[in-house]
Amino acid sequence: MKSFFLGGFLFFSMICAGQQTDTTTYKPVECPEGFTAKLNVVYTTVKDWEGKMDMYLPPVKDGPSPVVINIHGGGWNHGVKESQTGFSTFFKMGYAVANIEYRLTGQATAPAAVEDTRCALIYLIKNAKELNIDINKIVVMGGSSGGHLALMTGLLGNDNRFDSNCKGVKDVKVAAIIDKYGITDVWDWGYGKNITSKSATRWLGDKATDENFAQSVSPIHYVTKNSPPVFIVHGDADPTVPYQQSVDLHKKLVANGLKTEFITVQGGLHGKFDKEKNSEINKAIAAFLEEVIK
Repeated sequence: MKSFFLGGFLFFSMICAGQQTDTTTYKPVECPEGFTAKLNVVYTTVKDWEGKMDMYLPPVKDGPSPVVINIHGGGWNHGVKESQTGFSTFFKMGYAVANIEYRLTGQATAPAAVEDTRCALIYLIKNAKELNIDINKIVVMGGSSGGHLALMTGLLGNDNRFDSNCKGVKDVKVAAIIDKYGITDVWDWGYGKNITSKSATRWLGDKATDENFAQSVSPIHYVTKNSPPVFIVHGDADPTVPYQQSVDLHKKLVANGLKTEFITVQGGLHGKFDKEKNSEINKAIAAFLEEVIK
């Protein structure tokens, strides 16, 4: 067991109850004493595919908690939720975490991944009382394609066009979005002048040459004056997702009068930031959430 101090309070870090014991590839999630884990909870079913999430929940006695929905990256074509373990910043803040998986390109092309992440959000809203979470304090976070999905999930708001698998909630919203070097314009990533990616065209599938469809799954086209606050971090030497995409998103957020923060990592690559920079980013995220979520 590990212990650490935060603001005068002593936390005990342990492997969450029920955590999978196979750490050959991925280290187990560690969380403070009193937290519980609900692993591989099915949040949606599409034909024979089950969408699952791992939830890490603070003690019930502390009252309904804020929650972070975490979405892994991987160009929509690879990656697993088990690769995501760095949640200590949120645990220290008393947040629950819902770490989710979604259909990858090999299982279903666009907009399947967006449909799934929206279903995860709707699942949490529907089951908020049982899970002891505050529906007014939901944060969506992801990196790379996970950043794209976090943006889509939050910016869609009450636009239900991708919610056909998960109906029944009238007020769908998030309190904030954390976008780490995410794709904001899918068409540009597939065919733009900066960087092009086969991951984009493969994810678009049989609509790979349909620019209108690509725009319909691109977060930058959903920014309005009613959008939630957005925190952005991106390396300006990113060889995978154009830094300019985050620049353009930030400009549009500002133009709409929205609360936003944009951290540029000088010389930063695609999320491969050093330990000191990651620590700085985590502190900035915590401060941003403390400010925008009352």
